[in-house]
Amino acid sequence: MTYLMVLGGLVLLFVGGEGLVRGSVSVARKLNISELVIGLTLVGFGTSVPELVTSLNAINADAVGIAVGNVVGSNIANILLVLGVAAVIHPIITNPRALMRDTLLMLLATLLLCTMIWFDLFSRLGGALLVTALAIYIVFSLMADRASQGAVAEMHAGEGETVEANYGVALGALIALAGLAGVVLGAKFLVDGGVVIAREFGVSETVIGLSIVAVGTSLPELATSAIAAFRGKADVALGNIIGSNIFNILGILGLTALVHPFSVRREPSGDVTADAMASGIGNSLISVGDIAALVLSVALMVVFAITGKLVARWEGAVLLFAYALYMGLTFNLIPVPAIL
Repeated sequence: MTYLMVLGGLVLLFVGGEGLVRGSVSVARKLNISELVIGLTLVGFGTSVPELVTSLNAINADAVGIAVGNVVGSNIANILLVLGVAAVIHPIITNPRALMRDTLLMLLATLLLCTMIWFDLFSRLGGALLVTALAIYIVFSLMADRASQGAVAEMHAGEGETVEANYGVALGALIALAGLAGVVLGAKFLVDGGVVIAREFGVSETVIGLSIVAVGTSLPELATSAIAAFRGKADVALGNIIGSNIFNILGILGLTALVHPFSVRREPSGDVTADAMASGIGNSLISVGDIAALVLSVALMVVFAITGKLVARWEGAVLLFAYALYMGLTFNLIPVPAIL
């Protein structure tokens, strides 16, 4: 029953996320909102709603490991899994100039996340600062893109154009509301089921958040990127992933901390297996290895995107191998050398 709950939660998150994005984009188009605004706001935020609702549900259920692991794991999965799949399907031609601004912000946001985890700064003030930073980023980006209409603006407009949705205002709003309801219900199923599975197998909730929950909430990004790649527009996938990672850190964790401040410190559980699989900085729920995986995934993406102005198929395969390796280490399926 628990596994059906988790599977049902994953399906609802995927279908609900797609419905929410397509419905809201359809309404925006009927209201004559530009593809630039749609790509920069609705697509980026819409594909991150599953992460937001899941993290809020997890915090309310006192499953902080799932809430934070969900965001960290989703950002890792977005790069290693989603970008890897998109690049294997179709090589991604990149424009370093177009990516520079958003990539730099993603790097800064990632470093900020690592700092907040290290010093346990998820207070209401910390959440407000993250949300404020996201608002500033959106406003600045819209103003800069509208003024220049350059490569960056084209990239964000392309993200909006990949969403096929022309349902009309009434039907679009209905689809968006149904999608939101699906996301909310799916997040509850996924969190409740994830907590039960963690207890049954003696692993930490953080591990479940970093793996099952993270992949589940990244399904909208995976679907959007894979479809774009099949249509020969794989370059849009890269912009979508960067935007989603920014939203995850500044928006998801920001709103979660703003609504319900939390701590990533934990008390020893007495369960040796669980403690070993979630051993972090001091007693942090997020381990040094998880932070290293996040930073290295971002570094790989930047190197692959800039060198040769192309993310080749073999580079996509490297990303997928890195994700499989990370999952193996997370579940202790791969022995870790004593030196590490």
